[in-house]
Amino acid sequence: MTFVPSLVRVRTETDVEAISLGHPLLVACRCLVLVVLAGRLVLGRSFPFCQRRTTVMPSQKKRPVTLSVQDREDLIRVTTTGVHGASQIMRARVLLALDTSVGEVDPKEVIAARLGVSGETLRLVAKRFADTGSDAHATIARKQRALPPVPSPVTGEVEARLIALACSQPPEGRARWSLRLLEKHVMLVDDIPDLDHSTIGRVLKKRNCVLI
Repeated sequence: MTFVPSLVRVRTETDVEAISLGHPLLVACRCLVLVVLAGRLVLGRSFPFCQRRTTVMPSQKKRPVTLSVQDREDLIRVTTTGVHGASQIMRARVLLALDTSVGEVDPKEVIAARLGVSGETLRLVAKRFADTGSDAHATIARKQRALPPVPSPVTGEVEARLIALACSQPPEGRARWSLRLLEKHVMLVDDIPDLDHSTIGRVLKKRNCVLI
């Protein structure tokens, strides 16, 4: 009985052709290789089963949120007490959902659907957490204004002047004051800033003096 080894070293092209013709499995493999090469040449790309798999890292992996035990307790208190602003509560819930200290974080699509926010909101909260040096309280706090608020031109003295003017005798030929008429008259007075009729209407409405 002749022993046939399982692995045969092929040295010549004649041996290759002989083995290929005698083994259907090798013929099928050769055809598959030819098909893949033809696909690369014709389509300029490989077939789906030949493509290299690329792992896409979710956004929370780029800026991981890791909370301390005290931070988690404080954020849970924020989300349950009900004495905080809606945006502050929302950011606290996002931080709790992105926290990696308690285990693996759900995909951002799942978190966004559960919290009722967008994926962009998750990204911004995680970015703000990183920008504040992982300060949970600074992350959920209301952002400070970059510029101070513009002071209102309507001071207490201006309100008093407008009310006195609305209660005075209307101009000749007019039965009463109107908001448009007050607007035109204010433009002629030096010590009263120029105000449009809607602003004048709001000032008078605060004092229960309503004009049309």
